[in-house]
Amino acid sequence: MSDGVFNIAKGSVVEKIRDASTNVLLLLLKANEAETALVDHDNVSVLLGAAGNTEADFTNYARKTGLTGTITVDDSNDRVDVDLPDQAFISAGGALNNTLTKAVVAYEESATDTGRVPLTHHDFAATTDGSDLTLQVNAAGFYRAA
Repeated sequence: MSDGVFNIAKGSVVEKIRDASTNVLLLLLKANEAETALVDHDNVSVLLGAAGNTEADFTNYARKTGLTGTITVDDSNDRVDVDLPDQAFISAGGALNNTLTKAVVAYEESATDTGRVPLTHHDFAATTDGSDLTLQVNAAGFYRAA
């Protein structure tokens, strides 16, 4: 599950995924502020504009966009899990490498960072070196509503 949920997304992650399942994106950070400040940002523009948060820029990096979230209702355990497929970054780094700290899952309400709502953040400690890099947000899903 997530390491944290952005305040603006608490209680709405499942509904956002249900309304437009292909409007999910994933971005990586190579530096991030403390969680108490991180979760206060209401859009990706503000998140990346805050001192201490720096998006990855390793060779061959691009945000993963147009992702489809999967919702699983678990009646036995009285909860709903939301998941994304694992994401591969092919030939990550090499010429320019990053030491990564976080993965951020966001919902795309519009095509600019001011309209992209951060949903969850996940610890992601990896260093690029030109090899393929695979991100599995969490084996059980990236969000759970219980």
